Amino acid sequence: MEILDILSRIIHVGTAITLVGGSVFTAFVLMPSAKELGDEPHRQLATAITSRWKRFVHVGVLLFLVSGLYNYYRAIPSHQGDGLYHALVGTKMLLALAVFFIAAALVGRSAKLQPIRDKKATWIKILVLLAAIIVAISGYVKVRGLSKAAPPVGQTTVSVGIDVG
Repeated sequence: MEILDILSRIIHVGTAITLVGGSVFTAFVLMPSAKELGDEPHRQLATAITSRWKRFVHVGVLLFLVSGLYNYYRAIPSHQGDGLYHALVGTKMLLALAVFFIAAALVGRSAKLQPIRDKKATWIKILVLLAAIIVAISGYVKVRGLSKAAPPVGQTTVSVGIDVG
């Protein structure tokens, strides 16, 4: 399974680099620069970019879900009884679902989500902030190692006291 573990990690990190990097570029470089073009060229550019970017978003969300669930499944045995790990990874997963929703709303066509697209500059910055929090959580849980606080489930520690007096 080692090759599958490595491949899954590469896919997960590579997808994060692509989608988070693309979102940062869009929020802080592309959108401010496109405003200088005027209204009509700005709209045309936004339409052209969105039609291409949505493919990255949709495929990226799928890759995140598959690789993330696989990575979590493979990590569970090493983190049994580690409440902090599961709390942080659970928070990361919930934040990721929010990021997926915002990203899909920004590239989608649903009339009900038009208010999000109307405030794209705000929502993409929220997306980038949430993504940065996810990256921070991911980095922390990766480097903190295994918890020494609780033994794995099914393994108990017994102390035996001997009185030699």
